[in-house]
Amino acid sequence: MLHVQRKGITLVKALRIIIGLLAVYFAALGLMFLFAPARGAEIFALTPIGSQGLASLRADFSAFFLCWAIFAGYGAWSARPSPLLVPLTLFVIALLGRVIGLFADGIGPEAFFPMAVEAASIVVLVAGLRLFPARRRAGGDQ
Repeated sequence: MLHVQRKGITLVKALRIIIGLLAVYFAALGLMFLFAPARGAEIFALTPIGSQGLASLRADFSAFFLCWAIFAGYGAWSARPSPLLVPLTLFVIALLGRVIGLFADGIGPEAFFPMAVEAASIVVLVAGLRLFPARRRAGGDQ
C-alpha cells in the first residue's frame, strides 16, 4: 500500500476523508429527493408530472444518491476498496449518459458542471480502489 505522507496525513487517510465527505454530500441529496422531491427537481432542472412524477423522483433519485453514499461511506470508513465499486459504477453510467446526451441533445452551458463533479468523483473513487488495502478472508477470498 502506498503511503505518501505530508504534514501528518497519508494519501489513504486523505482519500478516506474526501470520499467520506462526498458520501455525506450525496446522502444529503438522496434525503432531499426522498423528503422534498419537488425541491430536488428544481435543483436538477426536472419537471415531474403529477404525483407519479414526484413518486419517481422520490424513489429513483433517492435510491441512486443514497446507494452512492452508503457504499462510498462504508468504503471510506472501512478503507475497503470493494464497496467503492458501487458508486464508481453508478457515476460511470451517469457520465456515459451525459456524454450520450451531449451528442443527442446538444451542448448547453449547464452541461459541464455535473460532468465535472462525476468525473472528479470517478477519479477519487478509482484512487480509493487502487490505494485502499484489499482485505482477505480466511481461505484467501477477498
